[in-house]
Amino acid sequence: MDATLSLLNLAGAIALLLWGVHMVQSGVQRAFGSGLRRFLAKTLDNRIKAAAAGLGVTTILQSSTAAGLMIASFASAGFVALVPALAAMLGANVGTTLIVQVLSFDVSRASPLLLLGGVVMFRAGAARTRDIGRVAIGLGLMLIALSTLLEIITPYEDVPSLRILMGGIATDRLISIVFGALLAWAAHSSVAVALLVMSFAEKGVVPLNAALALIIGANIGTALNPLLEGARGGDAAGRRVVVGNLITRLAGAAVATPLLSLIGVHLVQIEPNFSRAVADFHTAFNLLIALAFLPLLHPLARLLERLVPIEVGPADPKRPLYLDASALEAPSIALGHATREALRMVDVLDSMIEGVADALRLGDREAAARARRQDDLLDALNSEIKRYLTRLDPETLTDDEHRRAEAVLAFSLNLEGAGDVVERNLASFVAKRLKRGVESSPEDDREIREAFEAVRANLRSAASVFTTGDRRAARILSQQKAEFRRREGEAIKTHLAQLRQQRQATAPSLDLLRDIKRLNDHLVAGAAYPVLEAAGELMPSRIADDGDGHPA
Repeated sequence: MDATLSLLNLAGAIALLLWGVHMVQSGVQRAFGSGLRRFLAKTLDNRIKAAAAGLGVTTILQSSTAAGLMIASFASAGFVALVPALAAMLGANVGTTLIVQVLSFDVSRASPLLLLGGVVMFRAGAARTRDIGRVAIGLGLMLIALSTLLEIITPYEDVPSLRILMGGIATDRLISIVFGALLAWAAHSSVAVALLVMSFAEKGVVPLNAALALIIGANIGTALNPLLEGARGGDAAGRRVVVGNLITRLAGAAVATPLLSLIGVHLVQIEPNFSRAVADFHTAFNLLIALAFLPLLHPLARLLERLVPIEVGPADPKRPLYLDASALEAPSIALGHATREALRMVDVLDSMIEGVADALRLGDREAAARARRQDDLLDALNSEIKRYLTRLDPETLTDDEHRRAEAVLAFSLNLEGAGDVVERNLASFVAKRLKRGVESSPEDDREIREAFEAVRANLRSAASVFTTGDRRAARILSQQKAEFRRREGEAIKTHLAQLRQQRQATAPSLDLLRDIKRLNDHLVAGAAYPVLEAAGELMPSRIADDGDGHPA
């Protein structure tokens, strides 16, 4: 029973350590993530500056995974070349070791102060202050977890199951490396694993050489995360960055593993404290990899271009191109990916509208059929975007990120609704008209052609408003609803005039204009309204009240 309780206490302390790391990383990302992303984007122009920027950003974020996602997203978008992206990753790997260096000293007495200050700041109200308070609480929890770990594993000789487990891991370096990699992959954090290994090494649960092997494995494990969880299915430029990062870690492991006994002897002479020795090795391992590979990045980039070629074969158009699952850990990046996927829907919808317009103008039934089939692509992309956004952790989103997620979802849903109008109404109407051989007047043809051109122009404007959030452009787009009401009103007057004159009043333009107006309503609702509502410029109703605040 005592052994079981000890293992449960150990598991609880490890869970508290992981949660503290999570709070620190999420708090920093919420408080500074967008600013750090802009800073990183401006400094990725040469390998030295890129390495320094990667180190600095990761020192603040304390997550090489989050920094790596930013760098990979820039590479996928073509904003940064492969060589500086790889250099930034090398710097990021060094940056994530610095918090381990700080916590390798005895700073446990600071935990009450951090928790108290963090709670006060978290309850202060301001968003940035609350996020910094979250960071302080996370650091306090990490210190408590580390202190608890040391207390639990001190009498480890009385816990046979723990002794057997750790003894089995320590018997073989490769087993230690694999175990460390699995721990870091599962925890999504080399920081947490390094701190855990330091605690084990300090109390003699594992010998120093086994602890160093675990650290090597932890470095490999964090490089596996973006590769296994989404980057492999993304853009080739982004995959090259994460594959290159893994190659540098594996190369460092291949060199360091045979030398662990020699390294351990020299480390003990320099730093007798095993906990500090493990932290020093963790930093030195990543620093030496960075120094060794910085001059070799051009050959490495050429190798990666051969290993990860750009795919030119046919691809499933319904498969999302930008919804990288590994980016979900960094909400600002994930929302950028969702935005890019939503813009793909704009291109599909524009092609559908163009197809219906061409079918009507040229009498081409196949063009109308193609437009209807493309609605399945819109439905698939909308479903993927919704599924992706719902996987974001609401606790890690800032207020601005919450609003952006809602805006992306509103835009996607309205584009899907607009596609339904094209498929079920416009394309069906055109197909029936062509089948029956209905002719229209030149005035009708001109009115319909102008309406199609106007709605396509509004679609391009909607994409711009959705991307930039410009309020002036959103107001201009929203005013297009009145223009389409005017077009519909003119068509109704023409229809009534034909009826009064007892002429054939088919008015084919009336039905089409009504549906094009509905299509335009979706564009305004999806792009302009979220921007105007966020700015407080969207009225709840266009209906005049009776003077008492109630609709007339």
